Amino acid sequence: MKSIILVVDDEPVARQSLSDILRLEGYSVTSVPNGQLAVEHVRTHPVDLMIVDLRMPGMDGLEVIQVVNHVSPDTEVILLTAHGSTETAVQALRLRIHDYLLKPALPTQIVASVRKGLARRDARVRGRAGSDLMSDEETALEIKFKDGTVADLSRRIIRSSQKKHVVHLTSAEGRLLRVLLENAGKVFSHRDLVLRVQGYDTSPQEAPEVLRPLVSRLRHKLADFPDLVNRISSVRGTGYVFEEEGG
Repeated sequence: MKSIILVVDDEPVARQSLSDILRLEGYSVTSVPNGQLAVEHVRTHPVDLMIVDLRMPGMDGLEVIQVVNHVSPDTEVILLTAHGSTETAVQALRLRIHDYLLKPALPTQIVASVRKGLARRDARVRGRAGSDLMSDEETALEIKFKDGTVADLSRRIIRSSQKKHVVHLTSAEGRLLRVLLENAGKVFSHRDLVLRVQGYDTSPQEAPEVLRPLVSRLRHKLADFPDLVNRISSVRGTGYVFEEEGG
């Protein structure tokens, strides 16, 4: 099945050129001349990846991306601009776009970026589908620790041996703990954990900022379960690991 790409640019020549390049690569391509039409299209049609110009009349590229991130979070986005600036690049990264290219971008640059973006999207969607399709035996997972703590990962509950103390985790906290517990001893990068837990990709610089508050909340909730919380370790400059027993 062909990947579906939407090209958004108010310049007819640029829009046609991009569309032709991508069709030659075998993609299914639709193009629109402004941000409003782009948003309407994404609301009503599946789009795997969108290439959007920054400066357009009406809705500019950043405004389009904000809406698309909300209505179609699995759509990868490449931002094109002839007017690059540090401020715009930072804004774009905060919106978690896949790539930021300066016009005129070479066809090879565009094709390489599109391939990488689609591969990233496919990996994320497959990972989520794999989690959804787990059998009941795989989903209903309880892990018991020496001090009597039980981590019921299917219900996102942590309880003491006599059930005197019970803590409920949020979905994100539960996913984070599950990834760590099921891979004891494996060091995960901040970026990999954000992708696995939150379902979207980030830059290496942004990932720690996204992950740190979540880890902090999880550790706070697990404060009364030392056999569990003390094994969630930060690996300086890299990410996190759940220490193996005796490690």
